This record gives sequence, C-alpha cells and structure tokens, in this order.
Amino acid sequence: MNHPSDRLLDAVEQLGTPSCVGIDPVLDRLPEACIQAAADPLAGIGLYCEGVIDAIAGRVPICKFQSACFERYGSEGVRLLDRLCHRASEAGVQVILDFKRGDIGISASHYAASALDRADWVTVNPYLGVDGITPFIDASGPGGGLGAFALVRTSNPGGDEIQSLRVEDGRTVAEAVADLVARMGADSIGVHGYSALGAVVGATKSADAARLRERMPQQIFLVPGFGAQGGGLDDVLACFNADGRGAIVTASRSVIYAYEGDTGDWRSAVESAAVEFADLLARGVGTS
Repeated sequence: MNHPSDRLLDAVEQLGTPSCVGIDPVLDRLPEACIQAAADPLAGIGLYCEGVIDAIAGRVPICKFQSACFERYGSEGVRLLDRLCHRASEAGVQVILDFKRGDIGISASHYAASALDRADWVTVNPYLGVDGITPFIDASGPGGGLGAFALVRTSNPGGDEIQSLRVEDGRTVAEAVADLVARMGADSIGVHGYSALGAVVGATKSADAARLRERMPQQIFLVPGFGAQGGGLDDVLACFNADGRGAIVTASRSVIYAYEGDTGDWRSAVESAAVEFADLLARGVGTS
C-alpha cells in the first residue's frame, strides 16, 4: 500500500521543492473575471480555484484546501470541494484537506472516511489525545493510507496562551503534544523514514521549531504562516532535518491573491508567485 509520507516526499523530490499552496478562496477577493463569467458566487469560486490548480500544477507539489471556505456554502460547497480535490489529484498535486477535526470513536472514524476519497492528508486537533488521532492514521482506501497533521505549535498569536503553558514536568503543552505525536507516529513509518502522523508547526514560531524537531525527528512538519502572515525563509529552516527534508511550507494569500493590484492576467500572476515561492524554498533548503 502507498504510504502517505512516501507519496508526499516523492512529490517533493520530483519537483525539487517542499512547497505547498493553500487554497482559501474568499468571494470578495476573487478576480472580477471569475465573477462575471459565473452564474453564481459558488460557480465563480469554482472557476477561480480551477485556475489556481492549473497555475500551480507541475510547479508546486502540494496544495492545501481550507475546508471552511467551502463548507459555509452547504452541500453545494462540499460538492465543489470534492470536485476540486479530485482535479488537483488528477493534475499530480498532493492534496491536504485542512479541516482540523477533533473527535473520538465513531465520529472520528466517519471524519476520516469522509476524507479518504478526497485527500492524501488531513489536519487534526489532538486535544482529545490518542483517541482522536488513531482513526485518521488507521484509515486506508484504494489510494493508500491517509496521513494526518496534528496541531502542535500553531502560527496564530492566541495559541501561545495554551501552547506555551508549562505542565507539571516542565514541558510546554506544545512539547507534550509533540512527544505524543512522536510516540504515536512511530508505528506508521514509511520507506523514507517518516511517519503517517505529522505535525503542524507555524513559521512564526521559529524559536520553538528546533526543539520540536528534536522531539519529532520522524514527523513531516506542515509549516503555515509563510508570506502574508509574516514568516520568512529564515523562520522555516529549523523545521527541516539536516538533509533538507522533513517539512513542507505552505503559503496562501501571497500566492493565490498575487494578482491584486496587477492589471495583467490573474492566472499568470498566481503562476509567477507560485514559481517564485517554490524556487525560494528549493534554494533555501538546498533541494534545487
């Protein structure tokens, strides 16, 4: 069976860049051409997202769909999300479904099953511990196993209030979660030496990244917060292992809205921003 970490790392190696583009469509920021060409707002979002996928395919190995941007439109939005996930997969792009689910038992199993025919990886909230994570990394389908990124150290400032707290043995909450992820993930290691259970570690938390990398040497880090949220190349380097592997960096607004203020073709602006982002990371981690 195809292991999710092997699929992800093979895609990175093929294009030579550990980059991921977040697809978080907001109606008010869509190109006017998409709105004018569509019968309704959701159709406009579909046209836009298809253009983004086409612009990044073959240039960026991974995309991350923010599920909330589609779920807000009800069943039609979910149907569109399904279609876009399949379009990205057919274009050779690895798909992360960013839905941050956090439940246990049959509920978690249903959430995992809902992602199997859409995505290669999902994001999960580890607050409920092992019971809330196991159903996701145990899930498998015709395309192989499902990978899961557990929230460990997030990029939002408000996360500090919980994640920086010290527990009784002196670890921070983030470090305690990291140890849980490393322990759980040890049972699902792929050929390349990485687990099906990864970790979300924000680019804006670079001071913590090196310590978390030491605690989770076999986890792939999903690193949000690059670009518009303030994270730069120097901030993300500590998320990688010494060989330049073990992390993927995601940028959303700085790529998918690159056309704002540009009078040219919006697809070309997105493609150029995606290529620039991918090349910057490739040079920074030495994979180019």
